Amino acid sequence: MISILVASSYFLRLDQKQWRRAKPYPPLATLQVAASLRQGGHAVAVFDAMLAEHADYEALLASFKPQLVLLYEDTFNFLSKMCLGKMRQAACNMIASASRAGARIIAAGPDASDAPEPYLTAGAEAVLIGEGLTTLETLLSRMDANPQIAIAALLEGLNGVAAPAVTQAAVAKGTGVMMSPQRPPLPAWDLIDVERYRSIWRQAHGFFSLNMAASRGCSFRCNWCAKPIWGNRYLQREATEIAAEMAYLKRSFDPDHIWFADDIFGLHVDWVREFATAAQATGGMVPFTIQTRADLVSTAMASALEGAGCREVWIGAESGSQRILDAMNKGTTVEQVCTARARLATQGIRVGFFIQLGYLDEQLEDIIATRDLIDRARPDDIGVSVSYPLPGTKFYEQVKAQLSAESRWQESNDLEMMFQGTYRTAFYRAVRDLLHNQVAIEQPVACEDRDAYLASRNLLQRRWSNLIADERWFRTDASSPGQATTAPADLAVHHGD
Repeated sequence: MISILVASSYFLRLDQKQWRRAKPYPPLATLQVAASLRQGGHAVAVFDAMLAEHADYEALLASFKPQLVLLYEDTFNFLSKMCLGKMRQAACNMIASASRAGARIIAAGPDASDAPEPYLTAGAEAVLIGEGLTTLETLLSRMDANPQIAIAALLEGLNGVAAPAVTQAAVAKGTGVMMSPQRPPLPAWDLIDVERYRSIWRQAHGFFSLNMAASRGCSFRCNWCAKPIWGNRYLQREATEIAAEMAYLKRSFDPDHIWFADDIFGLHVDWVREFATAAQATGGMVPFTIQTRADLVSTAMASALEGAGCREVWIGAESGSQRILDAMNKGTTVEQVCTARARLATQGIRVGFFIQLGYLDEQLEDIIATRDLIDRARPDDIGVSVSYPLPGTKFYEQVKAQLSAESRWQESNDLEMMFQGTYRTAFYRAVRDLLHNQVAIEQPVACEDRDAYLASRNLLQRRWSNLIADERWFRTDASSPGQATTAPADLAVHHGD
């Protein structure tokens, strides 16, 4: 059997916001694939790019001498789903290095599925479309039988794969997203340096967090949500299986916290209850954080999550404007967001809101509605971004005529408008800072000194008033020579997302 280097290409140090944030997680999907290949009898090594540099990859290529490099990006990492420009370049550099080392290369991941051409041009022989595990199994069986098999014979009759044509253009054979029904194996944790993650977490935050995934995919159909790997399908693992995996992590690595990377955790309350019962029985409960939707947080669900050990929930609130939520095809209401927050708070569970600015035809009154939602619901934390068009989404189709050749952010902190929204980028950055400040001054510590709290509230109100008074200069349709290209200094709060 051929030797395989399974690699991820998300280098944390290339994204300065995330590097400063210092909350790295190992590449879960990459480790699952590595475990599966090792179970199949292959000699396997893993290159974990998260905390590494390209030189570390070059060194591993030289020492392991793989016959195949499988660049399998972590599909559970939302930053990978953003397809950042720097990470694509890093992946292409890794492909070029593997080619120079004499290895064959197959690539897979959200960006590779959306745009296989750059990966093929860099030297990959094939790009898996979607999850690609079924196709990968066939490819490897052919390579095992003949490591020098020609590319035409390697790919003969296969669907869900892209390869370079004679004309150098990429040809996709059956681009439908495939989802393997097989349960993912326990990740190959032993093939990475877990202690390095622990050190960074403890030094920056005083605790250590690891990641898990209880499901794959999402069945909801928000207009802006890209789903190049699993489409609109949702596959949930057995609750007892997840409890056993959590117990394994607790015994093996003693994390203080677990981040569930699922798009939707615990779709049904009965599943959450079963998980809680199993986790208690194993003695493996670890406090955890999840993502879910407001309309899934019933009173029973909030209680079940608390019983299972959930300590924090992130909800895709997106906007305080029902008009914008409907335009997004979000399927939730502003009232449901407020109710979910209250139900979780009753159980002592922290709540974060994901907020999205700049969606199509969002106007000032919609932004004010988002500000008012945050003031009313008082989330414990927020994450703020602007609408980001990704291939394969209805939103992308609506704005693609406006996109330039560089229709992607280079780093996650760019917060750059990629299409012509109502306002320029500087306006949304100012709103982001104000929203963060709004949440910060409502935290218990900030409220202890009443006079200081009131002064902060008054200052925040003045900044909002200034921004609203000047908003016309930030509009993309402004024709006045005085139109702004950067936010006035007194509007920026610089709290940072």
